[in-house]
Amino acid sequence: MTTRSTVELRDLQIETRIGSDGPGVHAPDTHLLDLTLWIDPSLVLIEEDSMSQVFDYDPLVAEMERLARDGPYETQERLVTRMAKACADHSQIEAVELALRKAPIRARSGSLGVRLYLDGAALAELRQVPG
Repeated sequence: MTTRSTVELRDLQIETRIGSDGPGVHAPDTHLLDLTLWIDPSLVLIEEDSMSQVFDYDPLVAEMERLARDGPYETQERLVTRMAKACADHSQIEAVELALRKAPIRARSGSLGVRLYLDGAALAELRQVPG
């Protein structure tokens, strides 16, 4: 029998400045983050209702928000990379998928985003990268 567990964050609106839009070009005013963390099922299938039994995601979410405000960024990719490194700092995270999108893109419609998935091996490799 296989058991998997995730912690999922969807549609978190973050405050950030991304892009190098010139004069007269409307910069997207909404940036949304989706985050899926694969964690050990023992951190979800718990015997008692206690924070000591689970993965506390609140500090990670706070770090994501801090990184977003740490801009400006020229690219979404750079912010996603920094967020992935923040996830790698948590040994409880076995794999991660980050998706960042901005809107509107054209004529007050559409969204454009970047998605990154790191499996266990890729996350372990990222943990070895300094900084």
